[in-house]
Amino acid sequence: MERHEMEAFLTLAEELHFRRTSERLGLAQGRVSQTIKKLERRIGARLFERTSRKVALTPVGEKLRDDLLPAYQQVQRALADAAAAARGTRDVLRVGYFSPMAAELVLKAADRLSTRCPDAEVQIQEIHLSDPLGPIRGGQVHLQVTQLPIDEPDLAVGPVLISEERRLLVHHEHPFARAATVTLEDLAATTVISCAAAAPQYWQAYHCPHQTPSGRPVPHVVVGNWHEALAMVGAGKGVTFASARSEQYHARPDTVWLPFPHLPRFEYATIWPRTGTTPVVQAFLQAIHDIHEDAPRVPAQSTSRSGSGDLGGLVETAPPVGENS
Repeated sequence: MERHEMEAFLTLAEELHFRRTSERLGLAQGRVSQTIKKLERRIGARLFERTSRKVALTPVGEKLRDDLLPAYQQVQRALADAAAAARGTRDVLRVGYFSPMAAELVLKAADRLSTRCPDAEVQIQEIHLSDPLGPIRGGQVHLQVTQLPIDEPDLAVGPVLISEERRLLVHHEHPFARAATVTLEDLAATTVISCAAAAPQYWQAYHCPHQTPSGRPVPHVVVGNWHEALAMVGAGKGVTFASARSEQYHARPDTVWLPFPHLPRFEYATIWPRTGTTPVVQAFLQAIHDIHEDAPRVPAQSTSRSGSGDLGGLVETAPPVGENS
């Protein structure tokens, strides 16, 4: 395959739209169509199903995309690395993430960015709940996918990328594990474990209330990180909160994940300094928005009290990239 054929095929396989493909490649729409037809004749099968309403990959097209894309990306990276070595510089973007599901989204966006901007290199790092805003304010990361709410004058906030039902994590012998329901008032009878002492007060109040609706105090203990919180719950020292989908990453035999609809959902969005918007930051924001828009919408489900992994995640539709009001 010629390089322009690979680019035309892979771009159309991503966009599934001839006009957007031609705009990205800077080619006439007819040229893109001719290139794809020529490639289909050479292979001997249709790569795309075309109707007046949509473009879709055929099974042969899907196989070609899956086999070709890694090799094409490797070639692009090799060329970009060689060019960067000649110049002695690369655009390095440092991206933080808060959870495994946020990391998956960041990595997908990094792959897409490397295709669109071969000169860009993405380095990722985990942001700990003990200091959720320190790395971005200290310049350790250029942007991060983080838990909301964030209402800081120096930080811009993108649209919601992940929205998850809340779960209450308790030891399997905790009284809550046997209760028919657990409410906000019940929290006064236990200890809530948190690990975000450096987070803004409004953030802490959103995630871990300090009093019940009737005004009773909720006992708290603060630990250094999320894994310590899990260990404390597993030892029967208290309870903590997590998003529903986190169960597939952090399930333990000594811990039960209870539905807890009495507090707001866990939501994640991208944040970045208002004065730090560079072209590569904007390109990454567009890439992560596109990944989110392409993701299938999964209907919410109830999670069983046994913690068996029947997850209730929901990825919601986000508005175009930009700052939330």
